[in-house]
Amino acid sequence: MKSCRILIADDHELVRRGVRTLLEAHPGWEVCGEALTGREAVEKARASNPDVVVMDISMPELNGLEATRQIVKILPKTEVLVLTVHESEQVEQEVLAAGARGYILKSDDGRDLVTAIEQLRRHRPFFTAKVTRMVLDNYIHNRAPGAGPELGPSLTSREREVAQLLAEGKSNKEVATLLGISLKTVECHRSNLLRKLGLHNLTELVHYAIRNKMVEP
Repeated sequence: MKSCRILIADDHELVRRGVRTLLEAHPGWEVCGEALTGREAVEKARASNPDVVVMDISMPELNGLEATRQIVKILPKTEVLVLTVHESEQVEQEVLAAGARGYILKSDDGRDLVTAIEQLRRHRPFFTAKVTRMVLDNYIHNRAPGAGPELGPSLTSREREVAQLLAEGKSNKEVATLLGISLKTVECHRSNLLRKLGLHNLTELVHYAIRNKMVEP
């Protein structure tokens, strides 16, 4: 049985414990680490170079979508499987755009998780039947005459990080410390965010972050 090293990223201990128990029961599979935040997931992925990362979307400091973007950029051979409660066409689009090649729901059967890992470690994409239907429905909808996805402002990776941290209630100084950048740079990013998104204050930025699954309400 071919070995597989897996990193689990979820901020809920019960979920991590359940996923670990299920995966480590599979011969040759090893959970090489756990992460409680998106930022920790990126750091531990960089350090352990796993074959597969099982990633939740809603996590503090750095959401799972942004963590996925960073992981696939620095570790192109590592596959990311998004395991989430979020079920919508918008989330499905964002998951694929972030670079994940697997997407299953926490309401799916545990066998789907095992099958997903088996496919991803062979560098094959995996989506459950429910998610596949969403992908096809969305494709058909967007192929209709005159139809197309609604595109929002394009934010840089750093701007998305700053937006999430500010929406989580971090001060400019705390954001600067977490990201290792100057206070002036944070203030510049904050101003650019409000301008790009057509927002007027931090409260509106928080609402934007909630709508776009950067943070949970």
